[in-house]
Amino acid sequence: MDPHAYCQERAAASGSSFYYAFRFLDPERRRAITALYAFCREVDDVVDECRDPGVARTKLGWWREELATVYEGGARHPVTRALRWAAQRYALPREHLEAVIEGVEMDLAHGGFEDMAALRAYCHQVAGVVGLLSAEIFGYRNPATLDYAHELGIALQLTNILRDVGEDARRGRVYLPRDLLAAHGVRAVDLRRGETTPAVRALLAAFASEARAAYARALDRLPTEDRWSQRAGLVMAAIYQALLEEIARDGYRVVEHRVALTPIRKLWIAWRTYRRERRRAAA
Repeated sequence: MDPHAYCQERAAASGSSFYYAFRFLDPERRRAITALYAFCREVDDVVDECRDPGVARTKLGWWREELATVYEGGARHPVTRALRWAAQRYALPREHLEAVIEGVEMDLAHGGFEDMAALRAYCHQVAGVVGLLSAEIFGYRNPATLDYAHELGIALQLTNILRDVGEDARRGRVYLPRDLLAAHGVRAVDLRRGETTPAVRALLAAFASEARAAYARALDRLPTEDRWSQRAGLVMAAIYQALLEEIARDGYRVVEHRVALTPIRKLWIAWRTYRRERRRAAA
């Protein structure tokens, strides 16, 4: 199969919100960002789908070797073949892609995070660097746009963590900082029980505030001249902020069930955001 077609199928099959954001890019940039997304999806799935940590480390080791071929030649997997083209076309830094694997590998020995600073360090590796890579693909004129892209990546990851609190807790992973848990009198076992007590609700509302603050910081850092080139990121921000508010409207019951936006709502948010940014660019 053509490498780019493989990555496109991977992105479409995932049902991710990213898929809707990519639709508003020109074909070349869309191919590149889809290759990056497919790479992140492949390595992330190693940890999510492999129950044996030893086997998972072996698979991640294989992906490290395959990532080297992106820069040194000889790529075998359709994803790395597509990513090699993207890395050459948009000068994607190798260390950022390596950081993604390192961040995913942290989940194999997940011991939680003491505070938000420690959680942000993790988010930097699994999401902040993805924001930086995405900014390179989307294009920018002002270097300050990289600060926006990094912070947006962290904001999106914090939203993912909130959405998946119940599912992750039942897998034995609690990403919420220990000091925040202690401040609300909530233990990891309380999250696994699947009951939204007042303490759990207050905890999750406080964590949602951290995510909202990250979105505000990101958007404040985006230079006006780069809004149009970064429109796909703005689409993602709009979709994920809507998800964050949907979780709030649902009473932060993410330990009981998964809260998600419908495909048609994601598409509507994406189209509305795109039209807004196009009007801005034309003004």
